[in-house]
Amino acid sequence: MGKILAVLLALSTLVFAADGSHTDIVQRTVNFVLFAGILWYLLAKPTKNFFANRSAGIANELKSVQNKLNESVQKKKDALAKISEAEKLAVEILEGAKKESKILNDSILEQCENDLENLEKAHESKLELAERRMVASVVEEVLQEVVKEGTNELSKDTMVNVILKKVA
Repeated sequence: MGKILAVLLALSTLVFAADGSHTDIVQRTVNFVLFAGILWYLLAKPTKNFFANRSAGIANELKSVQNKLNESVQKKKDALAKISEAEKLAVEILEGAKKESKILNDSILEQCENDLENLEKAHESKLELAERRMVASVVEEVLQEVVKEGTNELSKDTMVNVILKKVA
């Protein structure tokens, strides 16, 4: 680049040394070429670096956004998988609860039936006991009445009359 610049400067002195009217366009062209070359020499690397850095920054940002998108997609898949597992677990829990409630219900019904049978047996035994007591008290009263009447003879008619009085 330095050699080209030196050649252009050398040529420009030759062009400027010529005296004539047709050299005006040549001088302007040489000046423009010199100006463009100097600008190119001074601005080429910074401009290339700027655009390269800008392209790299955009690429990095795009990669970052793509990574975030991939992470979001993965998190969504994970969340959907967890939801699916939670639904399966909920169904299992519900089935277990239904089975457990059926077992509890059956055991409670069985216990109630056993309690009812026990109550019926207890009631029957109380009725038998009360009936025995009642028979015993009636027999005792009949005997006391027979003894009060003082009759030594116990005829069937007397016994029937005493029993009929007690029953009525």
